[in-house]
Amino acid sequence: MQIYNTLTRRKEPFTPLVAGKVSMYVCGMTVYDYCHLGHARVMVAFDVITRYLRERGYDVNYVRNITDIDDKILKRADENQESISALTERMIAAMHEDEARLNVLPPSHEPRATGHVDDIIAMIETLIDKGFAYPAENGDVYYRVRRFADYGKLNNRQLDDMRAGARVDVDVHKEDPLDFVLWKAAKPGEASWHSPWGDGRPGWHIECSAMSTCCLGETFDIHGGGPDLTFPHHENEIAQSEAATGKTYVNTWMHAGAVRVDQEKMSKSLGNFFTIREVLAEHDPEVVRYLLVASHYRSAINYSLDSLSEARKSLTRFYTALDGVNLDVSTESDDPAGTHYRDRFTEAMDDDFNTPEALAVLFDLARDVNRAKSDAPEKARALAAELKQLGGVLGLLQQSPEAFLKGSQQQNLPLSESAINAKIAQRQAAKANKDFAQADAIRDELASLGIILKDSREGTTWVLESAS
Repeated sequence: MQIYNTLTRRKEPFTPLVAGKVSMYVCGMTVYDYCHLGHARVMVAFDVITRYLRERGYDVNYVRNITDIDDKILKRADENQESISALTERMIAAMHEDEARLNVLPPSHEPRATGHVDDIIAMIETLIDKGFAYPAENGDVYYRVRRFADYGKLNNRQLDDMRAGARVDVDVHKEDPLDFVLWKAAKPGEASWHSPWGDGRPGWHIECSAMSTCCLGETFDIHGGGPDLTFPHHENEIAQSEAATGKTYVNTWMHAGAVRVDQEKMSKSLGNFFTIREVLAEHDPEVVRYLLVASHYRSAINYSLDSLSEARKSLTRFYTALDGVNLDVSTESDDPAGTHYRDRFTEAMDDDFNTPEALAVLFDLARDVNRAKSDAPEKARALAAELKQLGGVLGLLQQSPEAFLKGSQQQNLPLSESAINAKIAQRQAAKANKDFAQADAIRDELASLGIILKDSREGTTWVLESAS
């Protein structure tokens, strides 16, 4: 298995620290608002990575943190006139709802910053003792960036270049403008914790260093996150952690690609900023997940109505292949085709989790299922079972074909289901009376509304053309 390492800027063979086990930390959400599409991108990308590693037999310890105390949380709670805990608990519950609808599995552990304040303070004390940090007169504690010789290695930046082009707050309490805060002194009335430097709260960067090492050890296999976290957040994590422990912090750094909306950067100022729940109120969650899976995790994704339409059409091809195949009946097939597809799927995913190539394999498999349906039903069942199982590795194809092909609850049907069924009954009556012109007229009427009838020995079913 090869994984692209952001630190070395190349694909590398993946060898975990402990054979058969993978330790992975991914930076989670700051819970002051609902999760947006960028969060969905990271959630789904590392969910697929976790699912596939487990499929390959690894015992994956997946840790994703929650930042439940910071300036944005304090500000939002004040604006809402609610307590910090009420705000964060509400947003955490909403985040879990969004994840479940996108079929994102919960992480193995979900530590919260407020639950690790003692660990954070202990790490800061170690950094001060080693000369990498210093308390200032205002009660803040800062990290000495220039003391860490490898600062900038993740982003391939030089310190002097950073200082020349950096937007750094003027702070008379810092020894150097590039130094960053580890502990923030509390203002009157703010939430705070006792520390050797006075009441305050952790800085954002130190939270992840403390939580990751507490959960996974001083060195672990994989650290992931969104594309905006490489600098300064992940750069600062490396500096803090390696200065504190004297050991390599992470062996493999992974970063998901950005989300663009109609080829533009997603931002509130452009009016193209969408929360997950806003998107799922209008679109089938599996269609949204497919869109997020269809691009390589390191590539940017373009979110648009056209791309969602293409995602639905692709899923429809898979569900159409599964439709009519009885997967409740176990079957054995000596045909090597299923194994061939699994080998190709594994080869694609072993190449830095290449989901576009893995989906290409599933399209070939779906085509083979359709070809086998009429004259080789046992082979069709075996191949369809393989299609559903491999789709499940990507978190897809776990609905019943009938449920998907009829469209999700988010779709506005041109007629109610009862009205559609009444039309089908009228058509059946016309056919029974040998009034085939009337039967064809009813079929054509429904087709004009995008409702396609499918006749079989078991009766007549329907699907939406917009879902095909």
